[in-house]
Amino acid sequence: MVLLPLTLAPGCNRGAHPTQMNKPAPDFTVADGTTTVHLASYRGQVVVLNFWATWCPPCVAEMPGLLALHHDRPDLAILAVSIDEDPDAYSSFLVRRHVDFTTVRDPGQTAAKLYHTEGWPETYIIDRQGVIRRKIVGDPDWWNPELRTFLKSL
Repeated sequence: MVLLPLTLAPGCNRGAHPTQMNKPAPDFTVADGTTTVHLASYRGQVVVLNFWATWCPPCVAEMPGLLALHHDRPDLAILAVSIDEDPDAYSSFLVRRHVDFTTVRDPGQTAAKLYHTEGWPETYIIDRQGVIRRKIVGDPDWWNPELRTFLKSL
């Protein structure tokens, strides 16, 4: 009974774009010369898809929480797609912050455009069947019990 409100809460929907909740996540492949991410290859896993940038203060603030989530829940596929244009700034950020989950740089915003992302950070939680179950705008509390319960329910 407690989980019923969680499944009805679609998350935030920024802007005039139609909601993508409960629809298949747009597939993409992004390669930056170091890493290649093909979303469809994660089918069967719960995916936390995060759009971010090193120059975005809320994105930087969110990174420790995403790292903690990754270490606490290694069963989740955390995919961070950066829109950074400067490859050196991006790489040095990852090293300085000890980012050890999958990240890829997409300066052309090809993946972000598929999701109508216009502000950062923005995160999509995608279930094992590849369906978007929640959209989160801004820096959430990744230790929030409601969010943790929601992730476990998937």
